[in-house]
Amino acid sequence: MRSSNPVFSRRGFSRDNGGYAGFDAQHQQAGTNPYATNPYAMDPATGMPQAPARTNAMTIDDVVSRTAMTLGTLIVTATLSWVLLPVDPANLTKSYAIGIGAALVAFVFAIIQSFKQKAAPGLILAYAAFEGVFLGVISAATSTYFGAGVVIQAVLGTMCVFAAVLLAYKMGWIRVNRRFFGFVMAAALGFMLLMLANTLFAVFGGGDGLGFRSGGLGLLFGAIGVILGACFLALDFKQVEDGVTYGAPREEAWLAAFGLTMTLVWIYIEMLRIFQILSGDD
Repeated sequence: MRSSNPVFSRRGFSRDNGGYAGFDAQHQQAGTNPYATNPYAMDPATGMPQAPARTNAMTIDDVVSRTAMTLGTLIVTATLSWVLLPVDPANLTKSYAIGIGAALVAFVFAIIQSFKQKAAPGLILAYAAFEGVFLGVISAATSTYFGAGVVIQAVLGTMCVFAAVLLAYKMGWIRVNRRFFGFVMAAALGFMLLMLANTLFAVFGGGDGLGFRSGGLGLLFGAIGVILGACFLALDFKQVEDGVTYGAPREEAWLAAFGLTMTLVWIYIEMLRIFQILSGDD
């Protein structure tokens, strides 16, 4: 089964993914588990997830180290782009062109990885590098027009959301199941369609389009975006847990890092927009 990020689909740690999860074939053949391909389903015989022994299996340490490498690459390129590509208020077109160009390249790398059968560390790190350039440019622009405090607030807000969701997930306050998954996917699809419509109206009609990214509506949709990002973090944590529990190969840790990075980028951008509005945008 494929799970999804707010941007596009990516593979989840499912029992039928190449057979590495070790799900009991007899249960599948007998049809005793109708959700055998669902990464959130439990073994109907025991009510508990199975954890078959496997060499070279993914561990939490693998996920942490790969995520640190991916986020580290993103932070380095973001810092370099901020320092080496200062925003010129008299020539914003050049700065925004660089940022948008980097974002498009990052998106292409991400799409390629999403369709690959195996994790490609080079593609994932390249995605992080170009995404970092994009974030560096928009963060520098935000700092120029709204002050560096807005960027710091967005970073701290992103860290707080991550910590809060992790705590809630570990304490069992968030239950990730098929219903939760379906609700988040439907809400994310609706949100993305609205943002796309707003962008199209802005491009062809000028201004802020339908007004979904400024003023009171901007704050509302920014908050919705952060909540959706938090929900995707919970899905990411569940995928990591399933990958470790079901004995996913170690290289799958790169996919976990990839998903976590994309979700954190999503949350940071929404946070940045919220604090821009609160600082007097539009």
